[in-house]
Amino acid sequence: MESSNLSPLQEEGSEGQPPSAFSPDSIPPRPASQSSLEKYSRLEWSDYFDKEEDVTIPETNNVFHVYMAGSKGPVVFCLHGGGYSGLSFALSASKIKERAQVVAMDLRGHGKSSTDNDLDLSIETLSNDVLAVLKTIYGNSPPAIILVGHSMGGSVAVHVAASKAMANVHGLVVVDVVEGTAMASLVHMQKILSNRMQYFPTIEKAVEWSVRGGPLRNVESARISIPSTLKYDNAKKCFTYRTSLEETEKYWKGWYEGLSEKFLSCSVPKLLLLAGTDRLDRLLTIGQMQGKFQMVVVRHTGHAIQEDVPEEFASLVLNFISRNRIGPHGVEIPALIQRQQ
Repeated sequence: MESSNLSPLQEEGSEGQPPSAFSPDSIPPRPASQSSLEKYSRLEWSDYFDKEEDVTIPETNNVFHVYMAGSKGPVVFCLHGGGYSGLSFALSASKIKERAQVVAMDLRGHGKSSTDNDLDLSIETLSNDVLAVLKTIYGNSPPAIILVGHSMGGSVAVHVAASKAMANVHGLVVVDVVEGTAMASLVHMQKILSNRMQYFPTIEKAVEWSVRGGPLRNVESARISIPSTLKYDNAKKCFTYRTSLEETEKYWKGWYEGLSEKFLSCSVPKLLLLAGTDRLDRLLTIGQMQGKFQMVVVRHTGHAIQEDVPEEFASLVLNFISRNRIGPHGVEIPALIQRQQ
């Protein structure tokens, strides 16, 4: 190789030479990274909900945390998926509350709820918890209720609606859970859980991971919902998951087995929101062709539709309420409303 005609560079700081513009002394200190300190920082629930309450179930040690928004219209009662929390519905609640009330519950073993057995996530226990909370809040005269459930919470919503144990349930919205797909994925669930990042040095790092390598696509939603899914591990001096899903495997099958048939059997109006058509199983395909429920495929979203596209999700829920004329006390009959006015 031919030698270069360029003379060798003198070392920075050599005698008689001014400091280079690229020397450490010439570079101003880098400002704190926005990605960790601002972009992924925690947001408060009060920016989206109007109030939070602890609902103590009589004659038990169970206390369930709920977030509430809105003061008029029917109640949209939201149930989150496994490992999430009631704050999963925060962004959508801030839109829904303009025309309906919203109640989002932290299920057993999740969020700020506290029970005598946080690992009992059987479908029967979860469904009874929801009924107990509704009974405690509303007594024997509940307003019109639309049950909305995401993933595991969708299964709980279906079981509660199908039981007919709660008066005044007038609608059912199930978010991205189908029996066939869910049952097929259970064999991979432990591996999925073990492959996710387990420990986080800060809340900000957990939020960042959730949108860069985790289940969410909406940074704002992650900033409000992710902190509520974590707890601080004093031994390891870091944050880890509040819910030990790995230890609840014996209940997983019960969440989804027979779900499609039970969903179709519910007599109330039904809406199924899916992130993709491949999630539809045979029973639901036939039921949808027969017009037994309304189905919407929400494009450009992941599994947590209510978090990824909260405005679209809120619009779909409100349109469902309007389409089925569900008012504060039940189904509104136009002629009757005119006479009352």
